[in-house]
Amino acid sequence: MTLPNDNMTREMLAAQAHIWNHTFSYVKSMSLKCAIQLGIPDIIHSHGRAMTLPDLVDALPINNNAKTLDYIFRLMRILIHGGFFNQIKVNDTEEGYLLTPASCLLLKDEPLSQVAFVQMELDPNFIDPWHSLSKWIRSDNDDSSTPFAIAHGKSLFEYDERQPNINRQFNEIMASDSRLLISVVIKNCRGVFEGLKSFVDVGGGIGIVAKVIADAFLDMNCIVFDLPHVIEGCEGSKNIIYVGGDMFKFIPYADAILLKWILHDWSDEKCIKILKKCKDAIPSKEKGGKVIIIDMVLMDHNLENVDDKSYETQLFFDMLMMVHVSGKERNQQDWAKLISGAGFSDYNIIPILGLRSIIDVFP
Repeated sequence: MTLPNDNMTREMLAAQAHIWNHTFSYVKSMSLKCAIQLGIPDIIHSHGRAMTLPDLVDALPINNNAKTLDYIFRLMRILIHGGFFNQIKVNDTEEGYLLTPASCLLLKDEPLSQVAFVQMELDPNFIDPWHSLSKWIRSDNDDSSTPFAIAHGKSLFEYDERQPNINRQFNEIMASDSRLLISVVIKNCRGVFEGLKSFVDVGGGIGIVAKVIADAFLDMNCIVFDLPHVIEGCEGSKNIIYVGGDMFKFIPYADAILLKWILHDWSDEKCIKILKKCKDAIPSKEKGGKVIIIDMVLMDHNLENVDDKSYETQLFFDMLMMVHVSGKERNQQDWAKLISGAGFSDYNIIPILGLRSIIDVFP
């Protein structure tokens, strides 16, 4: 057998390492899930200062022995590598753990907490559909078929409706996300909502976005529009009302329609249908009518200033949309086709929301 030359050997070993790294990427997410389940971020936060490994193990709901000390050390090591904790010297012989901005978003009492998101996406019910991806790709699928539907016998939205705990968790996720996003919009892009007398938050869940906007614009009338089971029990206020309905059938009339993280759930054809319903529900551009979309605009990875991790995260979401629902993430050209296909005249992309952008759409 002829051995490969040195260059080929290095390439083959690097290729093997690359495959192994990709194969074991789940270790990162499952380690994060474990830390959340053990309450590690909250324990370190409550400690109030850098927390040593022995102190952390003492505080955890586990048996304290040499084995568990080693287990937690190894768990923390990979989470430090992932940017979830920092480690600093606390004395001549010991180091202590501190939170990072990422783990601060994993505290249970944090209004912007991402705990529910992590727990839901890493729940076996949401992981199982990935095992049906190749079967789904081989099949004659349509918009009603997804790997999620193959795994569970029903679409994600039907599953959500029939599982009160999942519905509650989903509303919690959307509420946390809305608090973060809309606070950024109000602070840095307030002009998006200025001048509007009314708006409809389509798929607005329990109304977090509407409440923030209503507090910021006291003269604006806000309608939270979602499926009846989603808004069940929600109470309106002076300038907020809740309306149950189906966005594919009608959307209440207002100066502006907000679609926050809605369109990526759906196929192009259904997105155009939703946008046409929005167009019917707003006045002309001259009278201030518009649709406000908050969604991802896929980065152009060929540009020099594109952050690889951010782009990869967008691609993760695109695959997630394919597996869980029938949607996709879209680049600027994709958005332009949808917007013109629904009969709108113009749009403006405002990239101020990290992985997502605001898209102002005009009739």
